[in-house]
Amino acid sequence: MNAPRVGILAIQGDVAAHARALARVGAEAVRVRRDKDLDGLAALVLPGGESTTISKGLDRLHLYEPIEAFARSGKPILGTCAGAVLLAREVENEPVRSLGLIDVVAVRNAYGTQVDSFAAPAEGEIPDLDCVFIRAPRLRRPGAGVEVLARVGGWPVFVRQGRALATTFHPELTDDVRIHAMLLDLAS
Repeated sequence: MNAPRVGILAIQGDVAAHARALARVGAEAVRVRRDKDLDGLAALVLPGGESTTISKGLDRLHLYEPIEAFARSGKPILGTCAGAVLLAREVENEPVRSLGLIDVVAVRNAYGTQVDSFAAPAEGEIPDLDCVFIRAPRLRRPGAGVEVLARVGGWPVFVRQGRALATTFHPELTDDVRIHAMLLDLAS
């Protein structure tokens, strides 16, 4: 049986770490830089990085509409850190264009600068989930259709709406592949 093909937006972010996590859950990682790269994918990952840079790249590469169509066709999508910002319905603190696929407000760099990065355990649906935050956004005002799967300090850090998942942390920077496995489960 062939491994499911999962795309990773390859504009910025730790594409290689996401690819390793996907390989560990039995998926083939595919770098996405053109709309044609979305063809035949089972799911898509929008990695972290700097949301302004990624947003400009999505615009320059004409990928906003193809990614929206991909998600609206029922294909699962995971956004981590800056990827979560891009999935939000609204963005605050130097707003960028977002895809509006999850009914939350993302507040960019809400935890501070790079030197304010930290790791913390989460409370919620997934036991013993350790979260690595790097210039992380904060999610607020989740809509009625948004399921909060994990929180840190009372704030949502892992949410799901339909087949869209968003984390404000970097699951690819730990040995825990459960979030990538959840993405793959949504694809089957």
